[in-house]
Amino acid sequence: MELIVTLFLAAIILGLLYMFLLKDSFRYAKMPPGPTPLPVIGNLLQVNGKTPYKSLLKLSDTYGPVITVHLGGHRAVVLLGYEAVQEALVQQADAFAGRAQFPLPLRLLGGFGLLLSNGERWKQLRRFTLSTLRDFGMGKRSIEEWIQVEARHLTEEFRKNASSPCDPTFFLSRAVSNVICSIVFGQRFEYQDKRFVFLLKLINENVRLGSSPSGQLYNVFPSMMDVLPGTFNMIKKNGTELIEFVSEMIKDHKQTLSDDDPRDYIDAFLIKMNQEKGNCDTEFHYDNLRATVLNLFLAGTETTSTTLRYGLLILMKYPHIQERVHQEIDEVIGHDQPPSMEHRKKMAFTDAVIHEIQRFIDIVPMNLPHLTTQDTSFRGYSIPAGTLVIPLLHSVLFDKTQWESPQSFNPGHFLDKNGCFKINPAFLPFSTGKRACAGEGLARMELFLFFSTLLQNFSFHFAEDPETISLLPDASSFLKLPQVYKCFVSPR
Repeated sequence: MELIVTLFLAAIILGLLYMFLLKDSFRYAKMPPGPTPLPVIGNLLQVNGKTPYKSLLKLSDTYGPVITVHLGGHRAVVLLGYEAVQEALVQQADAFAGRAQFPLPLRLLGGFGLLLSNGERWKQLRRFTLSTLRDFGMGKRSIEEWIQVEARHLTEEFRKNASSPCDPTFFLSRAVSNVICSIVFGQRFEYQDKRFVFLLKLINENVRLGSSPSGQLYNVFPSMMDVLPGTFNMIKKNGTELIEFVSEMIKDHKQTLSDDDPRDYIDAFLIKMNQEKGNCDTEFHYDNLRATVLNLFLAGTETTSTTLRYGLLILMKYPHIQERVHQEIDEVIGHDQPPSMEHRKKMAFTDAVIHEIQRFIDIVPMNLPHLTTQDTSFRGYSIPAGTLVIPLLHSVLFDKTQWESPQSFNPGHFLDKNGCFKINPAFLPFSTGKRACAGEGLARMELFLFFSTLLQNFSFHFAEDPETISLLPDASSFLKLPQVYKCFVSPR
């Protein structure tokens, strides 16, 4: 009797398992094409850990602009080329508006904050953050003046080091970070502030570790975090230090908060928290405040400062382009006034160079992966809800159908036949659609004002022949980071 019952139960379990697998196979039957995955590792043998974006681009030669790849146990749809990315993120924006969850930040922040949240949490936090950033000057004259002040401090720092070769990494990160600090924390930090410098080093180290193949491997196989904790432990240690700093800043703000006079983003959020105390479904609570402030601090520091650092390296490699920027600055601005956003309208070549720097360095080649929010039909394929989606920005910024010479650094990509500035719709370094970078306007302003101020005051050059400068990234599994370098700064 026991044997019959056991066999009966086993038959039921096998039947249910079969039905589940059958249902699962039907669910994914009309997914886009892609290489056959191996058990456990999926298609990782076909993806170069150092430059995964290049491997994915190569796969599109065989499978087309919409492909399915398996990154370990994660099934992902990769969108390649301007048309596919634009169609998904703009024309079907709602369906592709989810954000994938990553084990590394998930363990540090628990899924809270603006950057990696979804659903109602993301909608509320994004709406509030965009509105608050505008209230504190983003895109307005007031933030322009803050950047101009910071640019003067940066110029003084470079001038102090004009007699010997210097690494510009932390000069640039201190200046850029102070802009977002002014908005979020209501203050700037002196360049010699030891804790400030220490925090920037933590950010730099975490970005470098997270952009390495081993750092990204943790996101593919999160169970490895506990078995092989080396890189993860370092990222976690650094992240904990940054979280503690943000927590202290919030604590200080609570003690001096005035509901009638918000000084910065933290104050505005705290006031909103007080207003929402009776709402049990509110997203305005401490965990989201801490995580969002950290999101803004990190994102507002690293990507723009890395773009400036990469840009100076490019201008040293191509001194004739740097010289043309110098000439335009001399003609339009001169040396008796600081650069302003009004000047940009008359500086087509400089504007084109800055845009081409952003395109060419391709700072986030894999984008921040998306997630489908619903079962989605796309170009004849069926993509289930909750599917990881990678809109490959590298394939857009280097799309042969959109750019005359995508593999070359060519400011002409942003100039018409009369030498006037022109935008290209495939210029998407900040991504596009509902998940486009919330700080795009601020970053554009910073890049123009910092670049033009530095080049108004200095010439940058390499100790050796410019031909020897390598523009290959030092790390690029997540962010593309330039190789560490030292340069000579000559006052003009």
